[in-house]
Amino acid sequence: MQPLQLLALLAPGEPLSGAGLAAQAGVTRAAIWKQIEILRARGVPIEANGSVGYRLPWPVQMLDAELIRAALPSVPAHALGALEVHGELDSTSSELQRRGSSARDFSVVLAETQTAGRGRRGREWLSPPGLNLYLSCLKRFDSGFAALSGLSLAIGVIVLRTLESLGIAGAGLKWPNDVLAIASRPSGGKLAGVLVELSGEYQGPCAAIVGIGLNLRLTPALREQAGQPTCDLATLAGGTPPDRNRVAAALIAALVEGLGQFERGGFSGFVADYARHDLLRDQPLQLSGPLGTFEGTGAGVDDRGALQVRLADGSLRRIDSADVTVRRT
Repeated sequence: MQPLQLLALLAPGEPLSGAGLAAQAGVTRAAIWKQIEILRARGVPIEANGSVGYRLPWPVQMLDAELIRAALPSVPAHALGALEVHGELDSTSSELQRRGSSARDFSVVLAETQTAGRGRRGREWLSPPGLNLYLSCLKRFDSGFAALSGLSLAIGVIVLRTLESLGIAGAGLKWPNDVLAIASRPSGGKLAGVLVELSGEYQGPCAAIVGIGLNLRLTPALREQAGQPTCDLATLAGGTPPDRNRVAAALIAALVEGLGQFERGGFSGFVADYARHDLLRDQPLQLSGPLGTFEGTGAGVDDRGALQVRLADGSLRRIDSADVTVRRT
């Protein structure tokens, strides 16, 4: 038995004895215990009670490609080049990269867990099995890299559109590509991360692999392991997040629509929505990067997705380098 097979047995949230699990799986109780410990080490909060056995504190919905596809509106469903759900991958984005030119436009890959999930600047993205959403989407563009300015910001808007379609409020955007819960100000808690990786030609055809990690449930141990303020959909939704397959379908539908919109008109069509969710606008900021450190006040983003900062002398400075660190002061 593999850990994810055991997780599927525990997914309904009902207690199951070690003997019962062993009988269902056709293995020994010692083998069950070993897989329980592997899942716990990877962040799954499996409880144990000698009298009733093992259980999860809440039900888990295992990802199901058929359920996700069935929940998609007809237009994005027909636009998809592929829809794959994997148990374990190093990274959903790496899986799409390995497909190379054989991957069709709007190919989507999801995984129950990642062993090498990537965040911005090479940081690790925690990917505990069954708790959150890890998804990557391939989009091909006829134009080159120069026409994709602001794409990562547009993806942040697309994530917020997804949450709105699910009836979830309380999140905003921090330049360049963080989705934060705003209930825990001043710093906010990271709700989702976006990583866009480009390949192809600067002035010719190119492709973007859009990776999104969205927190549905985080345990206290995972929050501590993250090393930064975090939040999840369970918190914003009053304790119970939407079904994972429903969230996946809503995000895929929003990506197909939003990436098509970006292909037609670039970031300019997202500026108004970005402004509505901009957590840095009118806030005192400190920026640091290769050219030094300076302070100013957030003044929104321009039509290319550059961060605008109002300096003390009233002048406007535009920042378009993702190597700059931005903090609210």
